[in-house]
Amino acid sequence: MILEKMTAKGGPTVLWNDSADPRELGQSLAWGAVGATCNPVIAVQCVKNDLPRWSSRMAEIAAERPTASESQIGWQVVEEISVEAAKLLEPAFEAHGGRNGRLSMQTDPRLARDPEALVEQAVHFSSLAPNVIVKIPATAAGIVAIEQAVRRGVSINVTVSFTVPQAVAAAEAIERGLDARAADGHDVSNMGHVVTIMVGRLDDWLKVLASRGEVNPGVELDEDDLDWAGVAAFKRAYALFTERGYRSRLLSAAFRTTRHWSEFVGGDVVISPPFGWQEKIQDSGIDPVDRMDEPVDPAIVERLLAAFDDFRRAYEPDGMTPDEFDSFGATRTTLRQFLAADEELDHLVRDVLHPAP
Repeated sequence: MILEKMTAKGGPTVLWNDSADPRELGQSLAWGAVGATCNPVIAVQCVKNDLPRWSSRMAEIAAERPTASESQIGWQVVEEISVEAAKLLEPAFEAHGGRNGRLSMQTDPRLARDPEALVEQAVHFSSLAPNVIVKIPATAAGIVAIEQAVRRGVSINVTVSFTVPQAVAAAEAIERGLDARAADGHDVSNMGHVVTIMVGRLDDWLKVLASRGEVNPGVELDEDDLDWAGVAAFKRAYALFTERGYRSRLLSAAFRTTRHWSEFVGGDVVISPPFGWQEKIQDSGIDPVDRMDEPVDPAIVERLLAAFDDFRRAYEPDGMTPDEFDSFGATRTTLRQFLAADEELDHLVRDVLHPAP
């Protein structure tokens, strides 16, 4: 099988499961996965996948905490889903010395503009299990929170990140946090930070711009150019991470094509496909050969740079400042999706607390 072949190589490229659902995670572990993730969208799906169990648990929490809000009850469920998944990953956590075996918990997207609130929630999540890694968005406030949370001992998975400048800013924030924590007298050797690039969401955003006719005049794009944008950004970021010696790894997420796996094999990176994409990879017949150091066709990159100002902003290390991260189209789209999942989780709790007559 394809994924087992990749993970059995013992190389630097590792598989994490982009889901905390116990059934999906169990199969992914059998394929060699050494990590997993949870976020509002995933949590809602986990609840729906086992609705009788989690509806019953919501009712119990409401009885235990009679003044708790719908959101507080829902987020306690998220914590419990995450802790269960983290337990399944403990053997990998021990085997990898903390570098893998991590369960990613995402901070509440409603806090994305509040660094102090992000840090406090990150510290709380980090206390739930020794192998929890906390997702903080690469927003302007998030970059500030990342540095502070690392200094307080939280291992970070940077999320809501699509571009080279976001990845670089996040990695540098992690470096500052690590240096400050070490200066405070703490051992940082067992921390395991990753910086996500949601490669497919960069592709998605450029496709939105193309559908609106927002392509710079005089540029003729080939049919599949837009499917290479995220790959090109990821490889550019990887080269910078390697050159600068950042102590965090890149993580590929938001799959739209098998390229979002196959192009990164051989790199010291995390590949984190949703379970459905893992099944597609298993059926793809693609041999997991090392391709991380093979550049994207320069002609494709040049066409994308010429066609979209937003690709230039995403691809060049200085294409955006942190103050501009929040207004990037993929950031807005993704935060809105995560916020909608928060609302859906509230509704699931509401159906338990106040069932329709």
